[in-house]
Amino acid sequence: MKTSTSEGKHGIKWTARNQLEDLDFADGTALLSHTHEQMQIKTTSATAVSASVGLSIHKGKTKVLKFKAENNNPITLDGKTLEDVESFTYLGSIIDEQEVQMQT
Repeated sequence: MKTSTSEGKHGIKWTARNQLEDLDFADGTALLSHTHEQMQIKTTSATAVSASVGLSIHKGKTKVLKFKAENNNPITLDGKTLEDVESFTYLGSIIDEQEVQMQT
């Protein structure tokens, strides 16, 4: 994943000096970007890097969550529109299109 996200700063601001580019799971990855264009670039790059090592990204399992997005154009993967979802759960915290609900 580092190879596909290392070109430029396309993540989200995490601390004053750091960007968060992606969240890695045991069986998947969540890509993070501020703009539609950056997310499309990351999606295309992750697909190409995966293919170069013999892996493929399952289009049917790949989802898009747009958090307070201004651009509603779809994110595509190999010409196929990826499904938009209204919420995403990460380590017990629910992220939806408008807010993050932290679980303690």
